[in-house]
Amino acid sequence: MHPHSWVTIVTLLALLAYVWMGMRVGGARKKSGIHAPAMTGDPELERHIRVQANTLEWLPIFLPSIWLFAIYWNDMVAAILGVIWIVGRVIYALGYAQAPEKRELGFMIQALATAVLLFGALGRAIWMLAVVGA
Repeated sequence: MHPHSWVTIVTLLALLAYVWMGMRVGGARKKSGIHAPAMTGDPELERHIRVQANTLEWLPIFLPSIWLFAIYWNDMVAAILGVIWIVGRVIYALGYAQAPEKRELGFMIQALATAVLLFGALGRAIWMLAVVGA
């Protein structure tokens, strides 16, 4: 049995990055004086909320993809791609918090990493089924 330790660590780091984004929402709430459940009224708060929400929207795509890539290809390569995803999400978060037009670079980095993980895992699974029969 392969423990996939690298992907485990990167998965947990990705979740910690998400927690960090949630804490930034709390900080923006405190700074703006807008308390939950309100979601609008301050552009900076709204940007932090969008960062957290968009990251949550990507996690169900990223997490299975990184694990399936690790299983079908390689744990270390999956972990490296996962770190690239995290870096992309952090760049996205920091850029978007400043201004919406500053989010593109981080978004593209994480989207590319996710695409490699997703289509790499899918391609390998199809190949295994077609060629190996398992």
